[in-house]
Amino acid sequence: MKLLTLFATALLLITFQAQAQIYEPYDDYGDYGYGDPYGPYELPPDYGEPMPEHRPRTRSGGGTIVIATREHTLVFITPRGEQLAYPIAVGRQGKQWYGTTHVVSKRKHPEWRPTASMRRKNPKLPDIVKPGPSNPLGTRAIYLADGLLRIHGTNDPSSIGTNASSGCFRMYREDVEELYEMVKPGTRVIVER
Repeated sequence: MKLLTLFATALLLITFQAQAQIYEPYDDYGDYGYGDPYGPYELPPDYGEPMPEHRPRTRSGGGTIVIATREHTLVFITPRGEQLAYPIAVGRQGKQWYGTTHVVSKRKHPEWRPTASMRRKNPKLPDIVKPGPSNPLGTRAIYLADGLLRIHGTNDPSSIGTNASSGCFRMYREDVEELYEMVKPGTRVIVER
């Protein structure tokens, strides 16, 4: 009986140890601060007032990304004028950003680096999450000009269609991989309410 109890205890400890190394979907990207390792600027540029809600999405130029926050939709308007729509997750109430920016860089299989404020909120977070199924950025990341926002994949596809993040735009894996191949640095990005 003691042997069975010892075996059960060891199995339980192994199970908890294995679970401790898998990072659950982390949806609170919190305060990035300006020490974000992916941020290209010391301070974000001033983009002025948010765009008016009535701005028609169809008047954007070719090679433009339009994000309709309220509709949880990202539309890529190709240089030929074709519109490709994708469902997305957007920032939670109070964590949303609106305006115009552009793509500055892209990364395949990005590393996720939780900021110091994220680690203070959740001390179990590592300094770096390497590419893989536990990475909250998924398989692709498209970095926007302010250096703090991204269009990226996710390790929590159930969040797509909801207000789940702290500002970034999440996409299904297949969708972000397709978009990644089409957009280039300099692509205009319009974020609407």
